[in-house]
Amino acid sequence: MRVLLSTYGSRGDVEPLAGLAVRLRELGAEVLVCAPPDEDFAQRLAGVDVPLVPVYRSARALTAAAPAAADLPQRAAELIAGQFGTIIDAADGCDLVVATGVLPAAAGARSVAEKLGIPSVSVTFQQLTLPSPHHPPLAYPGRPFPPGETRNRVLWDLDAQSIDALFGAALNTSRAAIGLPPVEHVRDYVIGRRPWLATDPVLDPWKETRDLDVVQTGAWILPDPNSLPDDLLAFLDAGPPPVYAGFGSMPMRASADVARVAIEAVRAAGRRVVVARGWAGLDLIDDRDDCFVVGEVNQQALFGRVAAVVHHGGAGTTTTATRSGAPQVVVPQAADQPYWAARVAELGVGVAHDGPAPTLASLSAALGTALARETRARARAVAATIRADGAMVAAKRLLTGVH
Repeated sequence: MRVLLSTYGSRGDVEPLAGLAVRLRELGAEVLVCAPPDEDFAQRLAGVDVPLVPVYRSARALTAAAPAAADLPQRAAELIAGQFGTIIDAADGCDLVVATGVLPAAAGARSVAEKLGIPSVSVTFQQLTLPSPHHPPLAYPGRPFPPGETRNRVLWDLDAQSIDALFGAALNTSRAAIGLPPVEHVRDYVIGRRPWLATDPVLDPWKETRDLDVVQTGAWILPDPNSLPDDLLAFLDAGPPPVYAGFGSMPMRASADVARVAIEAVRAAGRRVVVARGWAGLDLIDDRDDCFVVGEVNQQALFGRVAAVVHHGGAGTTTTATRSGAPQVVVPQAADQPYWAARVAELGVGVAHDGPAPTLASLSAALGTALARETRARARAVAATIRADGAMVAAKRLLTGVH
């Protein structure tokens, strides 16, 4: 059995595939991953001995470039063409394609599977891209929803129109080039009737709808065997648990001084701080010994030793922090991150910061709630309910479905 896992996006789109790949391989499958050519992605997959087939351009470079909304159709056309050119070779001889990542990339992967006559599964790592009367869609840049329109079904119809306008021509041009018929509605083609939702049902509960038969597997988590660096361990052992502050793949354009704000807010709360560089390139603001800066690090191990986690609200970081039992302050930047911030607040395991640019006052107030004894107790209680077997559940279902 040979399985191709295809994605394009940030670390949160690649990390779950590493978890699934390892479980598929444990069940006897051969696995390869198509993903952006970023060095940190390559290192992560190499660390679990999973081959990477690089697709298109660096995701980090594209994130840093901040393309205008008007550029989306052209970027989508380039990405889809890149998917077709790479995946059609990588998928040759495969028995199954798992398509995820940004929608144009998933559309390309499913089209290649269709061309080759290979079964494919559409997967999302958050439910906000799945049409439902219970929640609204995310608006695309440059295509806001009408002011005052709150009816979810109307908003989902508008979402479908936006996706067709942004990506339809690019997808159908590439499909025609390999002899495939045009797709009428891109979103419906990508999602299909039975999409998979790789999130935890406690953290991200899916409400049934008559339009979709959603398979929720649990989050695809790979235990990280890497030890924390000796100098970080020494810092952790030298005093009470610090607060972690890091924003993953977010460039943090709305808050150029976020490192200073975070460090000063944590210090005001009487805590030490671990600062994660991330794609924003955060660093220390002075040489005081109450701060420590990290690059790539085992968050699973680190979050279990901190007093709280201040982060951007990516699906992966939110799940890891929730599983660790660490209270959270979520400072959402874009896309699904406000949703995860709201879920953290609704579960009582932390605080949803209002807006993407924290100030010393706003972050101090949020930390006051997150560091409270009752928040810590609630975070520990919820941590015990978060599943760890989602990747194995998915792997078994995939291989059973193919057979």
